[in-house]
Amino acid sequence: MSDLQPITLQELNDAAAMLTRTDRKYVVRPGELAAVVSMMPGPVRVLDIEGHRSFAYESVYFDTPELASYLAAARKRRHRWKVRTRTYLDSGQCMLEVKVRNGRDQTVKHRIEYAPDDAGRLTDNGRAFVAELVDLPAAGRELQPTLTTRYTRTTFVMDTMRMTVDADLECTRRDGATVRLPELLIVETKSAGPACPVDRLLWAEGNRPLSISKYAVGMAALDADLPANKWMPVLRRHFGRANPWPATA
Repeated sequence: MSDLQPITLQELNDAAAMLTRTDRKYVVRPGELAAVVSMMPGPVRVLDIEGHRSFAYESVYFDTPELASYLAAARKRRHRWKVRTRTYLDSGQCMLEVKVRNGRDQTVKHRIEYAPDDAGRLTDNGRAFVAELVDLPAAGRELQPTLTTRYTRTTFVMDTMRMTVDADLECTRRDGATVRLPELLIVETKSAGPACPVDRLLWAEGNRPLSISKYAVGMAALDADLPANKWMPVLRRHFGRANPWPATA
């Protein structure tokens, strides 16, 4: 896919910022994705910054001691939330992000600039930002770093649709336990409306949307005692987890 036309970061943000969007996620092999991109009916552009097209990311996820964020997702609560810092390792930029699920099943992301040295903790300003968006007792004060993910991302744009492709995913818990997803790509399509051409092409090749939150799947893959029925297709096939429910559920 090196022959694709480039798009600058400013052009990408102007064309498809989409902080409110519908997301669909897939796990595919590199060859499958290349075939889908080659069949796209319109022009496909790839984010290019000073000649680089893949960029290293590190995200630190925060949760309560009782894992309220994780459990809300596992139990399919209608209103869910996620708090993380995201560091763009190539540029050194860092953001504090709060993602909330609205009543129309759309993800709304709020974010502020954050000091890279604080990526692993919530500062007073960070706690205040979280508390404005997350309806929890003492929200932002009891949250603690729970999981760190690392991966490389390539971003594609087709009209007003965005597709991110994450490779070499690595999830590390606070105690250092780590799980990896080698030789597979996590593809996420992001659009403001119904299924886009990439979705339909992936469906035609037998790839169906999966529930694969990096935070949730990483936590469940590292702790078999967590309820994880929602993510069992991904855990069984790609992470080797067999039991659909923990013994303590």
